Amino acid sequence: MGQFLGQISLLVKDYDEAIEYYSYVLEFDLIEDTRLSETKRWVVMQPKGSSHGCRLLLAKASSSEQIKCIGNQTGGRVFLFLYTDDIMRDFDAYRNKGVEFIRPVQEESYGKVTVFKDLYGNLWDLIEENK
Repeated sequence: MGQFLGQISLLVKDYDEAIEYYSYVLEFDLIEDTRLSETKRWVVMQPKGSSHGCRLLLAKASSSEQIKCIGNQTGGRVFLFLYTDDIMRDFDAYRNKGVEFIRPVQEESYGKVTVFKDLYGNLWDLIEENK
């Protein structure tokens, strides 16, 4: 089988706030929400309809150092790359739900791309590859 990247941790302020955002605004599926302790949960989400690829593990920041990194886990660079089969459908749907886009949809050699911020300020590329 080889290797694959299964999950990536995304620091969040609050589990329920993050679940609502990713499920309602970005329309991700909640795969798992298991309570591990009074303060820690195992929360996994993935894009709707995705049967493969990397999932998000929502990790509640628990130290002052982690709290400082919420929304800036990559020092201001694009952090996550979300692929779509219809960029304009998703661009319009996200914008109508209040998502802030910091770059308009542009044509690139590999397809169409735009950049948006999630609820914490993490930068995402939304990409529709050339067919």
